[in-house]
Amino acid sequence: MTMLEQQLAELVTMSPARLRSLWRDTYRSPAPDVSPDLLRRGIAHRLQERMHGKLPNASQREIERLRKRVERTGKAGHMHAISLKTGTRLVRAWKDKSYHVLVCDDGFEFQGRHYESLSHIAREITGAHWSGPRFFGLKKSSSYKPKAIANG
Repeated sequence: MTMLEQQLAELVTMSPARLRSLWRDTYRSPAPDVSPDLLRRGIAHRLQERMHGKLPNASQREIERLRKRVERTGKAGHMHAISLKTGTRLVRAWKDKSYHVLVCDDGFEFQGRHYESLSHIAREITGAHWSGPRFFGLKKSSSYKPKAIANG
């Protein structure tokens, strides 16, 4: 049994008072007023994070995006998200001018300004509402074609 596995196993048998004390030692702040089970989970998370490292920034951003979506809509289903590496440069020609966007850890940089979404940048460039991923060629347009209605 590894040291981490042993620490995790010990959490199960700890009293609430001991868990609160360990929380203070682990997080350097008073334990929140939550159940012992949640204290165990929080401490276990931090111990594993110390051993294996934190989630990559992209994963943390995706979790935050989904959390906001759940708050807004009550759903967290698949959204066909576009995944871009930090440092990627997107280039789009529009009306004889070339536009460059840099993918950052926490959004996008365009003309020295920070944006949270490609759609905001597409609107800035075109003056009209666009799907940012579609405008920058990251997503194909819908294949849906409405059927013509015959007169008569």
